[in-house]
Amino acid sequence: MLLFDFANRYKPSDSADLKWDLASELKDKLEDSGRGGFDVVAFTHLDDDHIDRASEFFSFKHAAKYQGAGRAEIGELWVPAGAITETNLPEEARLIRQEARYRLLEGKGVRVFSRPRLLEDWLASNGRDLDERDDLITDAGQRVPDYEKSRDNIEFFVHSPFAHRQNDGGLVDRNQHSLVLQVVFQYGGNDVRMFLGADSVDVALKNIVNISESHGNQERLEWDIMKIPHHGSHKSLAPDKGVHVTTPLDEVEDLFKRYGRRGGIMVCPSRSVPQDDSDALPPHRQAVAYYESVKKHLDGEFKITMEHPRASRPEPLVIIIDDFGARIRKSALDAGVAITSQQAPRAG
Repeated sequence: MLLFDFANRYKPSDSADLKWDLASELKDKLEDSGRGGFDVVAFTHLDDDHIDRASEFFSFKHAAKYQGAGRAEIGELWVPAGAITETNLPEEARLIRQEARYRLLEGKGVRVFSRPRLLEDWLASNGRDLDERDDLITDAGQRVPDYEKSRDNIEFFVHSPFAHRQNDGGLVDRNQHSLVLQVVFQYGGNDVRMFLGADSVDVALKNIVNISESHGNQERLEWDIMKIPHHGSHKSLAPDKGVHVTTPLDEVEDLFKRYGRRGGIMVCPSRSVPQDDSDALPPHRQAVAYYESVKKHLDGEFKITMEHPRASRPEPLVIIIDDFGARIRKSALDAGVAITSQQAPRAG
């Protein structure tokens, strides 16, 4: 069982809060499956809306204070290198950083993505050599070890964070990009591809497309399921929001309309779309208008999580992958409920 990001923002004291209690939901899932935790917990980056209250839910190895009954275990913690090297962090981010650092120094239970010079320097300052931890580090352009379609029916290809070689031959962290992956599910002889865009901005996605194409890895850009980056912000498409619709950078346009497969499902984890521009926070209605155009182009689907199945009563959105590909599970609020003849993997 794998979990990408955790932010429990439910406020039980607020009767108008329509968000689900993520901690309770996940605990129920673990109990139903007879598990005490997750094989992998990935934090794509340390923004508060991707880690909120994680220290209340998970068991952390670095301090007894964050251990004990009722806490979910983390088999392997996945973090970008920036989650190791960042400084001056708020408390929740600092705790995740400490957990990742502890595991990296111990040499087990962690996977770090990219190897900037800052990471090498930090390891050296703690008496460790980068080469000694090479098996725990995965760079952009590589597949995550230990996950193979032929064995596990799933594989992960890393798009970001990445490093660029400088003239001195060293590897440096070009920008603190979040963890971006293509996930490939193999089911019934078919591949279903999911693009996890984290909070990538337009330039990061442009670089991902250019680098993938220059290495002949166009298939690594293909997707049947797209986790919309940055909660529907126009900044994942272009610097200019636009008046009615955001016009994306050419490469970002390719990612959505050229590499998106017919019938593709786009999921935007965000609140409902505002009717005007008075609130600068995403989702931005102009970006949403663009995603609606992609939906039409692909004859696919576009869902905003806090509007599914309806804004007045949102429910967790579940995507089922089976012999027919990927589809959104019908809600209990709908007239019917999807039933499959065999258990199928769920993609969120």
